[in-house]
Formats: sequence, structure tokens, C-alpha cells
Amino acid sequence: MKKLMVGIWLVFLFCTVGALFWYNEWVYHLPTPVPENYKPVSQGKIIKLNGPLEADHSKPLFLHFFNPDCPCSRFNISNFKSLVKKYGQQVNFVIVVMNNKFYTAKQIQDKFDLNVPVLFDASIAVSVGVYSTPQAALLDTQHKLYYRGNYNSSRYCTDEKTSYAKIALEGLLHDHARLVFSQLALRAYGCRLPNCTR
Repeated sequence: MKKLMVGIWLVFLFCTVGALFWYNEWVYHLPTPVPENYKPVSQGKIIKLNGPLEADHSKPLFLHFFNPDCPCSRFNISNFKSLVKKYGQQVNFVIVVMNNKFYTAKQIQDKFDLNVPVLFDASIAVSVGVYSTPQAALLDTQHKLYYRGNYNSSRYCTDEKTSYAKIALEGLLHDHARLVFSQLALRAYGCRLPNCTR
């Protein structure tokens, strides 16, 4: 009888874990609700930035919008690091931290194990039309918005066919004037700003 009870308990435990995993995957595939006051920013628009970001036009600029409280953002760290490793000589990468409560720039750099600039300026998200994390925005050397959207259709960024941020980087660096992305690339998924909610 004892073995039967332990077996039932283990089956229940595995089913619960599986259900939670399925639920999280399902929630991830729901688009992030568009805020009521959202103002879309069109591809090709010149983005006005402040300080050193505005002054540097030597390379394209890749803005990574990161929320330390967002599980989707944390799942995306290794994918972002791989992009920096591959394109870091050709593109300036910046981490824009959203919903920061406890972190310093150094702590974020340590979390990513990268020495890239870290900013805590939520106005940058508004200027490029970002309202969830993780999201990417890629600006050309004239600071025109080339791409704003998702990294991948997969929560763990493992689907090479839908590596949207990587495709955008390749397109910009190889002078593809106008790439066309699907709604899976452009419709926001992940955690709503400014708080980590669906």
C-alpha cells in the first residue's frame, strides 16, 4: 500500500510539473497586450537618443531591452551573448534595463558576463516603440529604426529559422534595404512594461 501511495504521489508531482511547464509555454505564446497610450514607431524613422548614444554614429546600434524580473528576459541571456560575440566588432550593443529595482550596471554586466554599456532609461523604449521584454531594436548608422521586435519565436531562442534579431543584424550588415518580417517577429511577446506581468 505504501508503494502505491508513493507511486500515486510521484505521478501527481510529475503531472503538476508538466502542467506548469505547458501553461508557461502557452502563456509565452500569447501576445503582450498593447498599452492604451501606445504610439507605434515605424521602420525607417530616425530615433533621437540622448548623450553618448546620440553622438556615436560609427556603427549600427543594437538595443537589448532587458527586465531582470522577467523570466523570458533571463531565458534570452545566452542568445544575446551569442549575438554580441558574433557581431560585437561591427555593431555597438547596449543593454537597456527596464523595471530596475535593485541592480547596478556592474551587476547587470556580471549577469550577462559581458562588458557592454548598461542604461536605465525607460524613455528609450518609448522612442523605439518597445513595450515588453525581451525585445530588440536595431538602428542603422544614421539612427534610423531598421528592426524592432522579438529575438525568436521559441521561448529559449533555439529555432534558427526564426532568429529574427540575428536575421535583422545580417540584413543590415549586408545592405538589405528592407527585410520583411512576419507578425511573429514584430508582435511583442514576453513581460509587459514597466512591471513583470503578462
